[in-house]
Amino acid sequence: MMLSEYLKSGNPTFTPRKGKSCLFSFSHVKNHSSSYTPSSTSTSPKPSPTLSLSMMEENIETAESIITKWDPNSSSYTKLTSIFQSSRKEAKQLLKSVKDLRSAMHVLVHESTPSSKLVLAQNLMQTAMKRLEREFYEILSANRRHLDPESVSSRTSSRSWTFNGEDEGGSEEELEIVGESITEVERVSALAMVDLKSIADCMISSGYGHECVKIYKVIRKSMVDEGLYRLGIQQFKSSQIHKMDSEGLENIIMNWMDAAKIAVKALFHGEKVLCDHVFSASETIADSCFYEITKEGATTLFRFPELIVKNKKCRERIFWQLELYEVFSDLWPEIESIFTSASTQAIKLQALASWLKLSDSVQSSLSVFESTIQKDSSKFLASGGRIHPLTQSVMNLVSSLADHHGALSDILADYPPPKNQVSHFKSPMADDGSTPAVTVHLAWLILVLMCKLDMKAEIYKDASLSYLFLANNLQFIVEKVQQTPNLKLLLGEDWVAEHMKKVKLYASNYESTAWTKVLSSLPEKSSETSPEMAKECFKRFNAAFEEAYRKQTSWIVEDRKLRDDVKVSIEQKLVPIYQEFYDTYLVMQSGERNLELLVRYSPDDLGNYLSDLFNGASTSVSSTTSSSLLASQRCLGI
Repeated sequence: MMLSEYLKSGNPTFTPRKGKSCLFSFSHVKNHSSSYTPSSTSTSPKPSPTLSLSMMEENIETAESIITKWDPNSSSYTKLTSIFQSSRKEAKQLLKSVKDLRSAMHVLVHESTPSSKLVLAQNLMQTAMKRLEREFYEILSANRRHLDPESVSSRTSSRSWTFNGEDEGGSEEELEIVGESITEVERVSALAMVDLKSIADCMISSGYGHECVKIYKVIRKSMVDEGLYRLGIQQFKSSQIHKMDSEGLENIIMNWMDAAKIAVKALFHGEKVLCDHVFSASETIADSCFYEITKEGATTLFRFPELIVKNKKCRERIFWQLELYEVFSDLWPEIESIFTSASTQAIKLQALASWLKLSDSVQSSLSVFESTIQKDSSKFLASGGRIHPLTQSVMNLVSSLADHHGALSDILADYPPPKNQVSHFKSPMADDGSTPAVTVHLAWLILVLMCKLDMKAEIYKDASLSYLFLANNLQFIVEKVQQTPNLKLLLGEDWVAEHMKKVKLYASNYESTAWTKVLSSLPEKSSETSPEMAKECFKRFNAAFEEAYRKQTSWIVEDRKLRDDVKVSIEQKLVPIYQEFYDTYLVMQSGERNLELLVRYSPDDLGNYLSDLFNGASTSVSSTTSSSLLASQRCLGI
């Protein structure tokens, strides 16, 4: 789920609670659920005294037999033996006896005179509750491995459980797995869940919910805390985060992202399933119990990203923030469904607060990034018009941002781009006909970079080298877009085509400024040239070509295709004109002494020399294989 969608849905209408959470009042349970209190019978018909008393006395006698047998203080055997492990049949009888005992007490409290039977029933009830309290504790303790939250979560998500019959303490034959055979581990786990629910139902309905819940919370909280500890989740202070180096921070962030998925989808989900099952008799008890068990661990888990965004080193790492944000987006449906009650509202609020702060931090980091590009005042001169380090760093970051376009779309949805940004850009439209905010923002960052490159191009003293610098850098930008599928998809084919035209325009401007002097040294076709004038033309051409060659062999075009295209274009403009002049006027100079000094280049020579251009190594006209050229080639990996 996207954060913007959640905020617009109207769900977060709750406000953080103040003071202590409103926990379930167990004194209320005892008063309300004890069916033998007079207030609970005000609307029910009074039973026949003679018939009811005789039946109730018989029920008390029956209950006394089984309860006394399993009195935990009666013998060492009953102290050490679990009734649910020893005899499930007698466990079922015990639970039924408690139910019958409640009914008997319900009748006896209406008697006008005190009854010794009522006192006996009350004592038996207390004995039975001690037994069930012990059984509840032992089942929870003995089945820690089978009832760990992750295992419960995986089993309940992959299987459909059915418990036949409504009587407490059902037999093993009453347990089924729909459509599948049950494993031994699943059988033990399922039986434990059945027994825990049966005991909880019995104790809550008898007014002893407080004792039951107290045991459950202590044992289950220790299991949840242990699970989080194994996942590497620990409580950090801001000062601890501040002292960590970047590598240490990255390690704990990566661990948190993996741990959060397991904690939410398995640990908390499994505990929620078990808690709802065991305390299905009371939703209020189930919710408050689950909150008490998970509040400390869940709050620690969800507070961690909030600590991260407060740290300066982490704020500078926008991709850490984006990845943390994406984890919350992926987990939010589960967080909302698990922590859905009023009791767990504070936990959900902590998760939402961290999610929102990550969103704000990413937006702030993007603004800082844009400002950093605009304020870059470095006078660094990229030698030979090569790709500027700023171009590389910005485009690497922009292409990586595009890989997080889902999270950015959600974050930037609440920060619509200024109209001046939208007006500079045409792109693929969203379903509603608008340009997606993430698309506009990334295109704007590239435009800010291009404006900065225009300013850096002015540092070059040679105008032709300025154009070559712009062609190089824009070609790199376009190539980076084309090589990044998500960025290309966001910006669109039209954007690529438009900027490729600009690359060609910069290349054309370079050619016209760099080679105009060479081309103008040759006479026009229509003009008649005397031998003396032709001699001067050869001299001017030699000087102009050698000057251009000497400068431009140290220049560089890193993109192979652009380099070849520019060379071919220069050759097509220069060689044919020189070929015609050479063929026409060379014969006029046949009587010239030292002809090789006057006519230094044949048309074929020009093509060979042009092939030396843009490799980033300065050479003389007579040496195209100098050590500096070879060294540069090795450095560039050509």
